[in-house]
Amino acid sequence: MGEVVEDRSAIPPPRHGIDSEALAIQQVPPMQMQYNSPSLSRNPLLLSAEHDEDAANRIQKSSQAPNFLTPLGTSIRKAIQLTKLDPQDAWLPITESRNGNAYYASFHTLYYGIGIQALVLPVAFTILGWTWGMISLTVAFIWQLYTLWVLVKLHESSETGMRYSRYLLLFSATFGEKMGKLFALFPIMYLSEGTCVALIIVGGSTMKLFFQIVCGHCSAKPLTTVEWYLGFTSSAVVLSQLPNLNSIAGVSLVGAVTAIGYCTMMWMISVTEGRLDGVSYDPIKEEDNIAMIFSVLNAQGIIAFAFRGHNLTLEIQATMPSTEKKPSKIPMWKGVKVAYLIIAMCLFPLAIGGYWAYGHKIPANGGMLTAIYQYHGRDTSQAVLALTSLFVTINAVSSFQIYGMLMFDDMESKYTKWKNKPCPWWLRSGFRAIFGYFVFSWQWQSLSWAV
Repeated sequence: MGEVVEDRSAIPPPRHGIDSEALAIQQVPPMQMQYNSPSLSRNPLLLSAEHDEDAANRIQKSSQAPNFLTPLGTSIRKAIQLTKLDPQDAWLPITESRNGNAYYASFHTLYYGIGIQALVLPVAFTILGWTWGMISLTVAFIWQLYTLWVLVKLHESSETGMRYSRYLLLFSATFGEKMGKLFALFPIMYLSEGTCVALIIVGGSTMKLFFQIVCGHCSAKPLTTVEWYLGFTSSAVVLSQLPNLNSIAGVSLVGAVTAIGYCTMMWMISVTEGRLDGVSYDPIKEEDNIAMIFSVLNAQGIIAFAFRGHNLTLEIQATMPSTEKKPSKIPMWKGVKVAYLIIAMCLFPLAIGGYWAYGHKIPANGGMLTAIYQYHGRDTSQAVLALTSLFVTINAVSSFQIYGMLMFDDMESKYTKWKNKPCPWWLRSGFRAIFGYFVFSWQWQSLSWAV
C-alpha cells in the first residue's frame, strides 16, 4: 500500500495490489460488516487502520482525474466504505433487524400517515371555507411529501457511509450534540408519549362504544370509562412485546387496512345519506379580529395535525439494508410514494365528503366519528356502526406500537450503554409494560385535573 502512495508518476500503478487489499477487507465475515452500516457514534468505525486511511486520502488528492472516472479511486472508496456494525444498533429494537423492504416501508408509512386525527378535517373547512380549505389541504399534502423526500435523502451520507437511524442523530449531526439534546430530545419523547395518550383516550372510548352497540341490552354491568382505558392499555402492552420495528410489519398492515376501512366507510356513509337540512358552507366568522385569527390558526393546525409521522421516517428507513449499488433510500421512497397515494385517496374524500354532508353542523369534538353516530345512528345498520368502531379500536392499538417504539428504543439504549450488553427479554418486557402503564397513569391524571 505504501509503494502505491509514494509513486507520484503519471503512469498509474498496477491495480492488483489495491484490488487484493480491497478483496481482503471484503472477506471479513458478513455479520461483522456491511456497506453504509449504521452507528450511534458521530463517526463510522473503519476496519482499515489509520495509516491506510491516510494513504487512501493521499491517493485521492494526488489523482488529477475525478473520483468517479478513476478505477483506483473507486476501489479505495469501496474499501473505505466497509464499516463495522456498532453493537449498540444490533441490540436496539429499531435497528436490530435490517431485512425491511419497500413493502414494509409502505405498510409503516401508510398506517402512521392515516389516523384518527384525519376525522376532524371537515372542522377546519368550517372556518376556512371551500376555497381556502382545499388550498390549505393541498399545500399541506405537497409540503408533507416534499419534507419526507428530504428526510429520506438525508438518512445516509454518501461520503462517509454514516446512517442517521434516528431523528435525534440527524439533528445532533446538524446542530451539535448539545443542541440536539436540548431542542430535539424533549419534542421527540413528548410527541411519542402524547400520541400514545391520545390513542388510549380514543381507543378506550371507541371500545366502550363498540360494546354498547353490540351488547346494548346485555344484563352485564358496564365498565367505567377509566376501566375501558385500562383494558385498551393492557392490550397495547401485550402487543408491544414484539421485539423490534420489523417484527410489527404485520401489525402495521392490519393498522393500515383498518384505517383505510373506517375512513372510507365514514365518508361513504355521509355522502350516501345525503346532506343535512339547512347545511351552510359559509365560513364561521368571529366578531373579534383576534378571535378570528386564532380560529384560522386553529384550522391550519387541524390540517397540519392530519399529516403526522415525520419523527418515524428515519427509523423506518433504518430497518432496511443498504449497499453502495442499492442504498436504502430507493426502496424507502418507493414505499412512501405508494403509501401517500393511498393516503391522498383517503384524506381528500374524507374532508370533502364530510364538509359537503354536514357543513357547519359537523361536531367540533370528534368530527366525522361523532357525526356518524349523532346524525345517522338510527338510519345506518348497527353492524356497519359496530364495524367502524372496531376498525378505529384496532387502528389505535396498532398505532400505539410504532409510536411507542421510539420510547422503547430510548429506554433500552440507556441500559445497553450502561451495561454494554443487550437487554434480557424480561427487562425488555418490563420496560414496555412500565411505559404503557405510565402513559395510562399520565392520561388518568390529566383527566382528573380536567374534572
